[in-house]
Amino acid sequence: MSLARKDTDAGLRALVASTNIKPEQKVPQVLSKLQEILNRKSVQDDRELGAFKNSLFSHGILQYCAGDALKLNYAKVEGGYATATQLAEILSSCCVGVDMGGDTEAFHRRLLPSVTDSLLSLASRLMNRALAGNGQPEMFRFFKKVMGSVCWLLKAHGHLATQVLQSDHYERMLMSEEERVGTVCVSLWHQLLTANSELVAGLGKGPLSVILDDVVYRMAHTSNPVVGGAAIRTLLLVARQQESALQLIIHRFKGLEGMIGREWRGRGFDEEVDQLIKLLHREVPKPADHTETWPEECVRAACIIQAAWRSYQTRRRVKSLPRAVRSLQRSFRERRRRRAQQAQAVCWEKELRLQLCVRRQRARREFHQKQLQLLQLLPPGQVQQYLGEVERQAAIQIQRVWRGHRERRNFQQRRNTHTQHRAAVVLQRAVLRFLKRRRAEKAPPSFSPWIGPRGLTDSRRAELKREVEEHIALHPSSVVSLEGSRELHAQTQALLLQHLQGREAELREHTHTHALLAQINTDLELLLNAPSLSVATVTDCDVFRSRSAPVAARARQSHNALLQSGRLPWWKMLGDGDITCPESESAHKDHRLEAEFNCLYLGGS
Repeated sequence: MSLARKDTDAGLRALVASTNIKPEQKVPQVLSKLQEILNRKSVQDDRELGAFKNSLFSHGILQYCAGDALKLNYAKVEGGYATATQLAEILSSCCVGVDMGGDTEAFHRRLLPSVTDSLLSLASRLMNRALAGNGQPEMFRFFKKVMGSVCWLLKAHGHLATQVLQSDHYERMLMSEEERVGTVCVSLWHQLLTANSELVAGLGKGPLSVILDDVVYRMAHTSNPVVGGAAIRTLLLVARQQESALQLIIHRFKGLEGMIGREWRGRGFDEEVDQLIKLLHREVPKPADHTETWPEECVRAACIIQAAWRSYQTRRRVKSLPRAVRSLQRSFRERRRRRAQQAQAVCWEKELRLQLCVRRQRARREFHQKQLQLLQLLPPGQVQQYLGEVERQAAIQIQRVWRGHRERRNFQQRRNTHTQHRAAVVLQRAVLRFLKRRRAEKAPPSFSPWIGPRGLTDSRRAELKREVEEHIALHPSSVVSLEGSRELHAQTQALLLQHLQGREAELREHTHTHALLAQINTDLELLLNAPSLSVATVTDCDVFRSRSAPVAARARQSHNALLQSGRLPWWKMLGDGDITCPESESAHKDHRLEAEFNCLYLGGS
């Protein structure tokens, strides 16, 4: 017994055959075991994976998934329709690449049609839930995944395409006016025809006409470039693969090339549009002219055959007419029901508003009646006082509401201004740091008192010194003695050291000057944009604190003098340009007029 068979017999077979577990609880367990085994088998050889899929079919696990599991109500299953979507993906992948032994007829004629019908049924249910009144977005995502599983199955088994086109579930998808559903259907056939080039030849004229009708209808009733591009590429694939299909498109859809050139140019796929229009303009080959004339019996026989065929087609269309009429009646009644519900909702809303107005009027009338009754109980002398108190309370309430509205309106503006101030400070600080780094990079390096060639070692320096001394000994100077040269060299080195030290001081002074100018500009900008004292907060005060003790002391002295001058009588300020406070008055008021150093505020007016 193979390892795949052992895994199947050990877990899945017993779980599928168990009758003690409810179907809603059995499906998640089967799905988890299938995922676990497939994850193990996916890293092995393709032959072993095919044999494992064959064992799933032989033990009836694929039949259970297609027949019983996918037809459950997944609103009661753990995981909901996400579990159904995962099970559909696993089922479609297990039906592809199966290493069949000898029971191929049961696999192709029983299992594959059942799997296709179950997948289409699940996709139809998901589509209905996605298109409901309060449709959930994840339902449409699950619908796309299930249709992708159908496409994967059709790529491997192309003969199932006819069953899909004849399915009632797929017919409901074709009748849907939702643009997203049309996008999924057109993309399905585009991917399928791209992967399987022989599918067009295997399809008959009827199924191919269904595909072409749906593609052209979706393309003509939408402006979505995704749907239009997929539809045009699908038509191009069909027209290129078979000459009879191109003739069917030309004869069945008159004026298609004009609609394509008018509606779908400039959407990003002009090359495909031009190729399709070029194919549609190709002349259909006509039969060669014969000189002989047909006999009258042949012409009559041809007319009888044509009449019989056309009557058959007419009866067939009439037979399928009630189904289309029922669908139209159903959609019309549904639309009429929705309109009636909307009209009823609008009527209820108007009635509710009218009831609210009546209740407010009744409450206002009762309130005024109570006021009149209270006024009748008051003495005549207190009526005017009572009315004045009511007016005062009303004015206070109006003022409170107006001031609250004004403060809320100005709060956002003040917050934006404060944010701009803080952002300006941060930007200026960052710019100053950047300029400091740039100046430090551009500044020349400081030299030591000994200026000599760079990269010299002590041994090389000693060798050069010995060569210089030998040269001086061999070529003595008649102008300057050896002691004079050494003294001149020492003086030169001292002057060079003094110059370099002075240069470093100048650079430091220059940097300090630029930093002070930047700080002054920042302070000036803060002072110009400072809020008034009536709206200043603690955070605004912290911005304007001075870091210099003399400046803070001078500001505190000026502030105290200004406060004291405000308390002097007006006749003492006549003729005085500068106000000075007497020492006797400031001695006993310093403890009241002393401003805290940390709370000093230098803001604007």
